[in-house]
Order: sequence, then C-alpha cells, then structure tokens
Amino acid sequence: MRTGVCELLGIEVPIVLAPFGPWDQVELAAAVCEAGGLGSVGTAVLPLAQLEAQWQRLRSLTDAPFAINHTGRPFNEETFAATLEAAPKAISFHMGVPAELIKRAHDRGILWLQTVGDLVSAEAALAAGADVLVAQGTEAGGNSGWISTLVLVPAIVDLAGEVPVLAAGGIADGRGLAAALALGAQGAWIGTRFLATTEMAASAGWKDRLVSSHALDAVKVPHSEVAMPPFTLPQLGVPMAPRALRTDFIDRLEHDPASVDDAERSRLLELIRSGRGEEALPFAGQSVELIHDIVPAGVLVDRIVAEADRILASLAP
Repeated sequence: MRTGVCELLGIEVPIVLAPFGPWDQVELAAAVCEAGGLGSVGTAVLPLAQLEAQWQRLRSLTDAPFAINHTGRPFNEETFAATLEAAPKAISFHMGVPAELIKRAHDRGILWLQTVGDLVSAEAALAAGADVLVAQGTEAGGNSGWISTLVLVPAIVDLAGEVPVLAAGGIADGRGLAAALALGAQGAWIGTRFLATTEMAASAGWKDRLVSSHALDAVKVPHSEVAMPPFTLPQLGVPMAPRALRTDFIDRLEHDPASVDDAERSRLLELIRSGRGEEALPFAGQSVELIHDIVPAGVLVDRIVAEADRILASLAP
C-alpha cells in the first residue's frame, strides 16, 4: 500500500505516528519507522539536552526518516533551532501556523507537516507552504479541534488540491485507514492506538485503561487553560483543546478550576517532565473504543495495512 505521501516522506506505508508531547516514545518511533511508517517524537516542555539525547537514540535504532514535533503551546525557539540542526526528514506542528518557521525549515530542506482543525487554519497553512496537512478531527486525543474527522477530512482535501492530506482522529485499525483513503486522504496519522503498544514508554496502568475504556471516557479537558502551558503563538479560530481519560484532576478542573493554583501547576509540570503526566492527564482519543490489546508496533502497522488492503479490495468493482 503506497500513496503519494509515501513518496514524499520516504516511507513504505501511509501511516504516521502522532507525537506524544513530552512522553518518551523513542523506541515506539523507531519500531514504526522499521515497520515502514513515519515515526515521530515530541518536544513540548522537555529540556533540550534530554531531547537531543532522544534524537541520538532514535538515530541509533533506525536509519529510516522520522519527524520531530513542535507546538504553539508553548513554542520554544532554542529547541526549534536545535531541531533544524538535527535535520529530521520532517517537522510537524500544531496549535499555530507559523509561516516564518516553515520557511526556516524549508531553507534546511526539511518538510513541514501542519496539523489543522478547520478550514481557516488549513488556508493559512497552504499559504505558508506546508508540505502536508494533517486534518485532525475532534475525536483525537491530546490537543485537537472541534470538527469531526468524517466532516473535516474531505473538506480539507477539497481545499488542499495537490498538497497531500493525512487523516487524524478516531483511527485505530484498517477500517479507519481505508475510510481515510476513501475520504481523499493519502494516509493516516495515528496516536492513541499506538499508546497501547509494547514499545511505548507509558505506564502499564495507562495502557490498561486504554484497553478497558470506552469512547465516552475520553473527554475534552474542561478549563484546560488553568493547567496547560499557555499558547505562545497566535491561534487561528477556536483554540484546540486536549482530550483525555477522566481523572480526579480533570474532575477538579471541571467543578473547581480555581482550586488549581500556581504551586499545583508547577507540580504538574514536574510530573510531566518526569514521565508521569498520565497520572493527571492521560491523553487519549475516542478510538479507545476500538483498542482491545497491547501489541508490538510492527505487528500493529502490519495489521492495519493488511485489514485496509482487504477492505479496499472487497470494495473494488
């Protein structure tokens, strides 16, 4: 299964691993790369030295191309400059459409994958020269927009013209990949499903919750601005907001956001930097409904592609 985006990104199958912000996903990213997809790693609020060590480790595990993610919540110039020096195949970005950063990446020969959640941001991304648009529906975990994947993807495809589009949000199996292709996307950007893999450096408790949870357990985090880092780049339209499995902390944000003070925000930041952020904010999308096991990432990639191939073949005249 190959599409135009495979040629552009130098991958064998049209599957891109979503970045998980500050969570360590190096082994997972390498496994996805080795299985033929595009692995990704996040940056978020981690110190640069830790990130550079991750990038070196990833390069020691695979020779395949990968992406490094940045966001506008918050944006870190020092880390971005180091990313340019590291020269990944692609930089992915969400929560802001920074035209100047896209130019800087292109000046280094680095592709730009821009996540968008509406037509306004998609238009801005196309005008800024983004190489790939990631149309992320509200079903997605982490920070996502407010339009469903089924509506958003074809609307973005119609707008994008020759620029390839990846579908994101609610995709966890081959049926989702086949649907993405039917909607005009050239591949799938998958996050939540890959959290439940053996290589992901996440707690066993988080993975077990992903398997046992249902779609309605993955909620938009209320009053996320109280706990999350601020947006440090201009936002277009309604700002994206995170989706996660409900916790006592999320319940407090919903019913008593004023109880979260500066000291607790500092504790949350340290929790996240220590790799335990899922204790308060276990990001997950509504695709948890479709997760029934924890498997190696390579097995998962093969399973998704094989299922999508069977479905598409069965639909052929």
